[in-house]
Amino acid sequence: MIPFLLALAAAQAAPAQSVPVVSTPQACAALARSAPEQAVQAAGAWRLQGGGLSALHCQGLAYSASEKWAPAAGAFEQAAAEAETGKDARRPEFLVQAGNAWLAAGDAGKAKAAFDSALVAGIGSPELRGEVHLDRARAAVALGSLAPARTDIDLALKLVPGDPFAWVLSSALALKEEKIARARADIAQATQLAPDDPDVLLQAGNVAGVGGDVEEARTLFAKAAKAAPDTPAGRAAAAALAANAGEPEPAATPPS
Repeated sequence: MIPFLLALAAAQAAPAQSVPVVSTPQACAALARSAPEQAVQAAGAWRLQGGGLSALHCQGLAYSASEKWAPAAGAFEQAAAEAETGKDARRPEFLVQAGNAWLAAGDAGKAKAAFDSALVAGIGSPELRGEVHLDRARAAVALGSLAPARTDIDLALKLVPGDPFAWVLSSALALKEEKIARARADIAQATQLAPDDPDVLLQAGNVAGVGGDVEEARTLFAKAAKAAPDTPAGRAAAAALAANAGEPEPAATPPS
């Protein structure tokens, strides 16, 4: 009984952990990177103290850093709604972040709706519009809507032709469309832009494998796995090698 009482007394004497104080977006972002769980609490406290939209956005960032994707999406959507009421120019940004959080949560329908709203709300730069079209294409593919995905990707390629991942996504979609020549041409463009990128190497291996060049596919998968073993692309490439002692099958192209 005495040890229990001592332990209870020690627990009662232990000071409660204080919640870090954040009052700027920069401080929130830094805390979310270093201690996301504390950032969630800090954002809540900031909101109660009148932090407004910035505190709500901070909450979304903190949930994202904690990989709590559905709560993150909800926070970003609430921020977008409040931004619309307050005529705040950050509304499209919040909607894009909500869409990406919904994608990470596995809800492509809600992701597409958020990206639709962001594009209607108006995205400032052509580059950002291109990236949102790519994001919406990813949602469309997840929903099995290949034709709308192709429309979005082709728009994105015009807006961000220097983005290698746009060409990777286009190549991956072309394989789904059974357009091998298009898949080869698109991954060739990606390879010119980023020859050592693991996502590019992974998709190049997919295209080679589908085209019947088994040795080239193995070589490319091995390069991707070696270049970035702890990334989704590297793990997908390693899994493709391990699972296919014979002819390698296409590995999944991980979303960014």
